[in-house]
Amino acid sequence: MDRKTLQIRTKKFHVDVIHLCEAFPRNAAGFETAKQLIRSAGSVGANYRASVRAKSPADFLYKIEIVLEESDESHYWLEVVKDAKLQTGIELD
Repeated sequence: MDRKTLQIRTKKFHVDVIHLCEAFPRNAAGFETAKQLIRSAGSVGANYRASVRAKSPADFLYKIEIVLEESDESHYWLEVVKDAKLQTGIELD
C-alpha cells in the first residue's frame, strides 16, 4: 500500500469514528468514550501524516510507533464501545 492510500484510509477512519460517536448516548459514558475514541482515531491519521515528513529513518520509526500505539488505543476504545453496547444498530465485529 502506498503513502497516499494510507493517508486517505487513516483520514477515513477518523471520519468514520466521528460518525459512529454521534450516535452514542448523551450521558457521561457516551461523551467520555466518544472523546477518547475520536482523539485516538484522529491521532492515527495525524501522526501518519507527520511520519512522511520524518527527518531521518529513526524519526520515521519513532513516528510510526506512535501511529501503532494510537491504533491500539483506538482498538481498545472500540472494544469498550462494543462491550458497553454504546452503539446499537451497527455491527462492530
